[in-house]
Amino acid sequence: FPAVAVDTDQVQQTPWAETTEGTGVNLTCQHPKIASDSTHWYRQFPHQAPQLIATAVVGTKPVLEPEGSLTVSADRRSSSLWLAEP
Repeated sequence: FPAVAVDTDQVQQTPWAETTEGTGVNLTCQHPKIASDSTHWYRQFPHQAPQLIATAVVGTKPVLEPEGSLTVSADRRSSSLWLAEP
């Protein structure tokens, strides 16, 4: 599924990722000019509104649905969302 990180208009992210069934995927995002206090990751399905799936300030935080984890770098300029079963 597509995932998009949104913090500023300077977000740099690969537009899509691919994995095989039963294999996790890691989505990374660079946000060098972050202006907010936290990083938010959303998912969006066709014809539906975006759905918040994770928020973090720094460090690693578990994500429950979909299962995975969100890691935000100490300088908050990059983040990575790992999903166990995308």
